[in-house]
Amino acid sequence: MSGTFLGMPAFPAATRDAVADPTLRANLRHATHTIRDKRAKAVAELDDWARLREAGKRIKDHTLRHLDRYLVQLEEAVTAAGGVVHWAADAAEANRIVAGLVKATGEREVVKVKSMATQEIGLNEALAAEGITAYETDLAELIVQLGDDRPSHILVPAIHRNRGEIRDIFRDRMAAWGRAAPEGLSDTPGELAEAARLHLREKFLRAKVGVSGANFMVAETGTCVVFESEGNGRMCLTLPETLISVVGIEKVVPTWRDLEVFLQTLPRSSTAERMNPYTSTWTGTHDGDGPRVFHLVLLDNGRTDTLADEVGRQALRCIRCSACLNVCPVYERVGGHAYGSVYPGPIGAILTPQLRGTESEIDASLPYASSLCGACYDVCPVAIDIPEVLVHLRERVADRGGKGHRLEKAAIKAAGWVFDHPRALAAGERIASRTRAVHPSRIPGAGAWTEGRDLPVLPSEPFRDWWRKNRRNGADPAGLGVRGPVRASPDADAGRSDDRSGERPEGRSAARLDDQVGDRPGDRAADRAGQRASEKPAERKDGDV
Repeated sequence: MSGTFLGMPAFPAATRDAVADPTLRANLRHATHTIRDKRAKAVAELDDWARLREAGKRIKDHTLRHLDRYLVQLEEAVTAAGGVVHWAADAAEANRIVAGLVKATGEREVVKVKSMATQEIGLNEALAAEGITAYETDLAELIVQLGDDRPSHILVPAIHRNRGEIRDIFRDRMAAWGRAAPEGLSDTPGELAEAARLHLREKFLRAKVGVSGANFMVAETGTCVVFESEGNGRMCLTLPETLISVVGIEKVVPTWRDLEVFLQTLPRSSTAERMNPYTSTWTGTHDGDGPRVFHLVLLDNGRTDTLADEVGRQALRCIRCSACLNVCPVYERVGGHAYGSVYPGPIGAILTPQLRGTESEIDASLPYASSLCGACYDVCPVAIDIPEVLVHLRERVADRGGKGHRLEKAAIKAAGWVFDHPRALAAGERIASRTRAVHPSRIPGAGAWTEGRDLPVLPSEPFRDWWRKNRRNGADPAGLGVRGPVRASPDADAGRSDDRSGERPEGRSAARLDDQVGDRPGDRAADRAGQRASEKPAERKDGDV
C-alpha cells in the first residue's frame, strides 16, 4: 500500500481520543446499529442465505487458486473488446500509469467514482502532485474531500459526521471547489442532497476523463461491474470520453453465473437492499455509447504476497460490504480513523497488515485491534474467518520480535524454569503470599496489559501448604465427601468392570466430584500432565507436593 495516513500513531494510542469524543461515539452508534439491524432483516428474507454464503466462499477460493489463468483470460477479453490493460505491481506504478494516461488526454481534472483501490494507492494526492484535480462524486466521499478529512468506513466514508457537521462543511467549503452551497442551507437530508447534486452536475457535464474502481470483473467477457446507490457512478462511467479503472487483481470472477451469487449477497450485506439501485457494467468500448477509450489498471500492491499465505489469503475474498464493521464492538467505539488505513474495522485489521506488512508500529498493532468475539465472521457473506487470521497475524508479529515481545518471551522462559523446579515454585509461592500486602495492583512495565485490569489478590497461603495441612490428616474441609488422601490402587484398572456395585468408595466420591466440577480443558490438561509425570522416576522427597 502507499503507506499509513500521515502522522498516525499505533492503534491503542489512536483510540484514546476517539473513545473520549462523545459526538463521534454517538454518530457511530446510531449509524452502525441502524445499518446492521436493516441488514439482519434483509438477510432473514432469504431461506437459502447460508447456501449463497457458501457459494460465494467457494467461488472466491476457486478463483484465487487459479488467479493467474483468470487474469490472463480477463486481459484477453478486455483487449478483444477494445480496452487497454495495464499491470501495476505497486501503488507508485499504478499512480504513474494513471497520471500518464490523464496527461495524454491534455486534461487537468477528472471525476471519480467511489473507489477503495484508488484510496489505497493515494491516487488523488499523486494526481495533485502532477497538477491534476480529482473530484469525488460519491456524496460521502464529497463530504470527506470538502472537509479535508479521511474516510472512516468502507461503505459510508463520512459515517463519523452528523447532518449539522455536513451542513457546515458544505457552507464553508463548497465554493472553493466549484458551485457554492445555496443560501440558508439547512441540515435536512433533502436539502443537503440537492446542494451536492447542483455542485456535482456541472463537473459531470464538463469532465473528459473519469476514474473508477470495480466491485467485480468477469473474466469470460472482460466486463467490469460497479455497484452504487446514488447514480453518480453511472454519470462518471458514461459521460467522459476516457475511462480509467483501477481494480485489485482479486476482484475477478470466472463467469456471469458466478456474478449472480454476489448480485444477491452484496446489496443485502452492505446497504440492506434486496437489489442494488445502480449496477453498471461495461465491456471495452462501443461506438456512440459511453467512453471512446477505456484503460484497465490491474493492481497487485501486496496481493500476491497475501495470496501466498495459506491462512491470510482468505482476506482476498472480501467484497467490501462492510458488514463486519457494523457489528464490531471495537469499531463502534473508536471509528475508522484509528486504524490508520482506508480499510478500517475487522477486515482492515487483517487486510492492511498483509498488504503493507507489519514493520510499522501501527500495522503491527492492527491484529490486536479486536476482542475476537467472532461477530465479524458470523455476518461475512463470503465466510472470512477474521478471528483466525487475526490470531495468525499476531503470531507473525510476535515472531518478528520487538521490545514487548522480547520481554514476554523472557518472562515465559523464566516461568517455564520455575514450573519445572517444584522447590523453587513452592518457595516463590510462600514468599508471594507473605508479601501480598505490598503487592502493586499493576505490573511495572506491563501497562498495556494491566491498564484495564488489576492483578488478582493472592491468598494468604499457597495451595501446596493448604493441601499439606488439610489432606494428609484425612480432613475434608471442603465438604466434598472425599476423606483421606486419594491414591490410585495399583490394581484398580485390573479389577474394574462394568458392574459398578463393587467400586471403591473413593472412586464413587471422585465420580461425584467430577460431576460437580465438570470436565474442563484445564482438568484434561492436568490429567495428561499427571500421566506423563507418573511415567518418570520420582525425584521428589517425601513431603513435597
